[in-house]
Amino acid sequence: MGATRHTPGPDADAAFRLGLLATTALAFGGVGLLLITGQVDLLAAVLTFVFGLPLLLLVVACLLSIWLGYTKEPVDALLTSPSRE
Repeated sequence: MGATRHTPGPDADAAFRLGLLATTALAFGGVGLLLITGQVDLLAAVLTFVFGLPLLLLVVACLLSIWLGYTKEPVDALLTSPSRE
């Protein structure tokens, strides 16, 4: 008998949004702090936001979706579907 799986609910949705919001806030705060202290110049900060922030958000979204259980049903469906010959 297979294990019963529940779909993620509204709490998982809220946790996902909070995780992305926290990641964005920490990224802006971290780069802002580096900019204020003079560790990076304005061009490097802008390039970090243009190229680095979307990549960071993509990685965090993937990790949060796995951790919160958003990917269980499609993976299980692929593993249990009959192969086409």
